[in-house]
Amino acid sequence: MIRATLRYLSLVAALGGGLVQAETWPAAEWQTAETAAGPALEALQAYAFPPRDEQVRGGVRTDALLVIRDGVLVYEQYAGPSGPQTPHLAWSATKSLLACVLGVAYGEGRFQLGDAVGGYYPPFAAHPQVKLGHLLNWASGLDWQESYEYAPLKSSVVAMLYTRGREDMAAFVSSHPAAVAPGVRSVYSSGDSNVLAAALKGMLAPDEYDDYPWRALFEPLGIRSAVWERDTSGTFVGSSYAYLTARDLARVGLLMQRNGRWGDRQLLPAAWVAFNRTAFVNPQGAPAAAGEVVPGGHWWLNQAAPGEALAWPSAPASTFAALGHWGQALYVLPEQGLVIVRYADDRDGSYQHDELLKRALAVFAPQALP
Repeated sequence: MIRATLRYLSLVAALGGGLVQAETWPAAEWQTAETAAGPALEALQAYAFPPRDEQVRGGVRTDALLVIRDGVLVYEQYAGPSGPQTPHLAWSATKSLLACVLGVAYGEGRFQLGDAVGGYYPPFAAHPQVKLGHLLNWASGLDWQESYEYAPLKSSVVAMLYTRGREDMAAFVSSHPAAVAPGVRSVYSSGDSNVLAAALKGMLAPDEYDDYPWRALFEPLGIRSAVWERDTSGTFVGSSYAYLTARDLARVGLLMQRNGRWGDRQLLPAAWVAFNRTAFVNPQGAPAAAGEVVPGGHWWLNQAAPGEALAWPSAPASTFAALGHWGQALYVLPEQGLVIVRYADDRDGSYQHDELLKRALAVFAPQALP
């Protein structure tokens, strides 16, 4: 944990330098500007919005694509029943929203990354060595299977969301045994995220929890569309079940693109955003597998070990993202001043993040292409 702290504090220094220049921020609505038509824009649209057959569950099926550049909405397109006022299920991009809510709580001094989870969520006391920072890196060490419809009988997450665990998801996760020591490896886990959502309850007064995401995050950002489902125990399903319009999710992206600042208010501590953007490294210093986005603090990072290729080679290494099942994505490209939201219903695995980013960069930041 000390090494991780030093890594993300060094990133704070890198992110915090330089003078703040004039910036555009959304008010009740985004300021808009048109993007000139041309072959690059046509190529982006052809990939994102191919001919759509509502009877076929396969291929690339984008419901919404939205691009913010330097705080201005420069591209927006919808398909099917979706539109600018349609809240869309974010699936696991919800996890990164939860990280932002926790970032506000962190800034309010309600917890530290090195605190034991059981101190905030007593049912997790059976795992006394697991810290909140471990959960944020999906490194609890619990025996967890994050498989979906392809292997439902062995899936921990399917059982949590839909069968045995759905009434009290955090308690269901807490009942799992340890597979390895916490912090030894990062294994993507919706269970870790839902325990974090339950731990948030223990950080707050009894009457604060129900509206805390709105008071802490959504209202300061001007987000009006957010819906966040809870399980029967009253805990927000931090892994999966937030709904927002594409325009509102883009506000979260702009917050992160500008290092946790919203206007003249530092809503998320810079140290927290740096932690979100610091890659998990196990105690032996082993990097993530080559060709994969790597976990940060409940965000995904386009980073690679020295000599290895980026997962998204067409995008800058500083790119990070909130990602969800069936193609949901919130991409943040800090150096290019870009925030890209994609809502989708992909079912066959043919969609490629790098392909969309390559085509988007060709339109909105061609100088960033390798």
